[in-house]
Amino acid sequence: MVYFVSTPIGNLKDITLRALEVLRGADVIFCEDTRHSIKLLNAYDIKKPLLSCHKFNEREAAQKIINAANEGKEVAVISDAGMPVVSDPGNVVCRSLKEAGVAYTVIPGANAALSALILSAFPAERFAFLGFLPEKPGEKKSLLEKYKNVDCTLIFHVAPQDLDRDISAMYKVLGDRPACAVREITKLHEEAVNFNLSEGFNGEKRGEFVIIVGGAVQTENPLNSLSEREHILHYMAQGLDKKEAVKQAAKDRGITKSEIYKFSLDL
Repeated sequence: MVYFVSTPIGNLKDITLRALEVLRGADVIFCEDTRHSIKLLNAYDIKKPLLSCHKFNEREAAQKIINAANEGKEVAVISDAGMPVVSDPGNVVCRSLKEAGVAYTVIPGANAALSALILSAFPAERFAFLGFLPEKPGEKKSLLEKYKNVDCTLIFHVAPQDLDRDISAMYKVLGDRPACAVREITKLHEEAVNFNLSEGFNGEKRGEFVIIVGGAVQTENPLNSLSEREHILHYMAQGLDKKEAVKQAAKDRGITKSEIYKFSLDL
């Protein structure tokens, strides 16, 4: 069996009894950085063979994991902190295991994004986790554009050296919004600092950050006060053919084309 095991994101005590049980029972542990993971394992007197599984060797590591599992070995997969796969290596391994028909499971635990969401006190009924933004400005802008009109809380992972650059990119695409910078989660200097994207973050810029950003504020389209027929006629008067007018009116109202099409039959 292969186990994807969540590890602490700061405080070494934030590990579950089941996670320790799995790590102690594993025949081999695949980790993102052996030098980092050995500190956690030493803290709990766990001595197991460690092999690397990072973004540069993940396909090779996936095959080793499959081979070990097929030999009947217990395999644990961990990242430097938190849940493997989520903004960390492991997704290629998951897909490879699925394709090879090798069983695997998850040992849940600490998660930086969800912890930061709670610390921010931003709306948590619905949220979108975007992880780390791309490095290239064009790709960064393109990704943010996709979420510009999403009316739920947005969650980003940001490295300290990218903080000012990423917040500036968010402001340029998303406009001014309330935000919260959460850092050093579960550690001595944990803090959650509120700010506006237009102002940037002026606090301490050390440690790994999670940036929480308010969702888009949806404003009512004045055309939605028209009847369905009038709404379609509005767009036809602007030069759109009936099909496109129906499509646009449906988009404005947040309904399907089939729901509004009947109002265009005699137009």
